[in-house]
Amino acid sequence: MRNSILEAILLLLLIILSTHSSESRLQSCKPSGKIRGIKPPPGQCNQENDSDCCKQGELYTTYECSPPISGTTGAVLTLNSFQKGGDGGGPSECDNQYHSDDTPVVALSTGWYSGGSRCLQNVVISGNGNSVTAMVVDECDSTMGCDEDHDYQPPCPNNIVDASKAVWKALGVPEDNWGELDITWSDA
Repeated sequence: MRNSILEAILLLLLIILSTHSSESRLQSCKPSGKIRGIKPPPGQCNQENDSDCCKQGELYTTYECSPPISGTTGAVLTLNSFQKGGDGGGPSECDNQYHSDDTPVVALSTGWYSGGSRCLQNVVISGNGNSVTAMVVDECDSTMGCDEDHDYQPPCPNNIVDASKAVWKALGVPEDNWGELDITWSDA
């Protein structure tokens, strides 16, 4: 009887510790602030690929972190053009170049971009039953937005893999469904 009580207490302690550990991981990436939106000057927010433009007075959450990285990290895939004149704005942060929509490239949210430490490195993206390797060329800025440098678009959420059309095609997602897709990613 003593052994079964001791086992029950140990099991209860393990459950409490694992719950506390999970809660700590979930809380490890909290918002860092807010940005108040401004109305973009006429013609200054490129809405290609249904990109959002900042709205006057709206508060947008900012993050300096992204969710913890695991073997395969859950994220939201979004669509972006890295071409000159595309909705990605200026040249990519990693190489100061533009990239064709036909090249599998991505921008990662600020925390995952990690100050450029993943620049020009490959990541593997899995979704829609397929996988593709893509090169990290840019940051999807989670700390700033609603200004000229960010094409008057809101700050990026902290869990985004912003991908070229080539990535969406490689995942076999019908073009009518391009926009947002739950995916996992990992370093290649």
